[in-house]
Amino acid sequence: MNIVAATDFSTRSNRALRQAGLLARSPDATLHLVHVVDEDQPAELIRIEVREAQRVLVEQIASMPELQNVQCYPIVVKGHPFDGILRAAAAADADLVVMGAHRKQFLRDIFTGTTIERVIRGGRYPVLMVNNEAQRRYERALVPVDMSDTSADAIRVGLSTGLLTQGATTILHAFSPMTKARLVRSGASAAVISGYVDSERLKATEELTKFLVANKLGTQRWSLQVGEGGPMQVITRAVSERQPDMLVMGTHGRSGLVRALIGSVTEEVLRSLSVDVLVVPPAGSERTMSNSLIGTDPKA
Repeated sequence: MNIVAATDFSTRSNRALRQAGLLARSPDATLHLVHVVDEDQPAELIRIEVREAQRVLVEQIASMPELQNVQCYPIVVKGHPFDGILRAAAAADADLVVMGAHRKQFLRDIFTGTTIERVIRGGRYPVLMVNNEAQRRYERALVPVDMSDTSADAIRVGLSTGLLTQGATTILHAFSPMTKARLVRSGASAAVISGYVDSERLKATEELTKFLVANKLGTQRWSLQVGEGGPMQVITRAVSERQPDMLVMGTHGRSGLVRALIGSVTEEVLRSLSVDVLVVPPAGSERTMSNSLIGTDPKA
């Protein structure tokens, strides 16, 4: 597996590097550590920053315990952060991009998106955002699904990367009982309303089971949870109750101003929940290859 871990040498990025190092412990894994130098500055300053970045990357490989005995390639890219990360991921033919949690910059985030969101939107690579301290494996995963092909792809990528394990994953689906409000307005009894909601919950659970079976995911030993409410409300409640150490979510390929201003459920999760999140793009998305990467010899 080819893993690309992006770093700006911050504490957030160091957590991501450590987690990436633990994920790259398998014999067939390769880890590419990527730092992006801003090219919108004088050429001499760029040369100095490139040289210093290469030095720091090599130093981190030698000193960070999680990177020991891992095949690491330090790479410095010139450009804008999100574009540089995407070019490095293309060059490495990445199976997974690992990044630290972003800094919140309020209005700038609303209109342009954070670096990690722009990597997710602009690239076609699964991205793991690391919020918490590194751990050798994720023990409690939560996978919110809307029963789309994208949700099925997210589960498959979680399994293929080894981030999801059988018996330790909860598949979560949100449902909204459409007639509940009408029953309340009509003065129906609590028992009638509760019975209606329970019947809708059962239908949603049956649909979720059919979805897993139809996508050849039904043989896994999943824990199924169906929650009443809007997607973000249900996800937030499940995170509070189950305390997962990772969420796995698909993202739909929407783009443009509407998405930037309103945002998807996945974006809201990235911005508001303090849990590691694996975001998986739609299957079959194209990947592009670009050059201008500056690398040094790998350390096995």
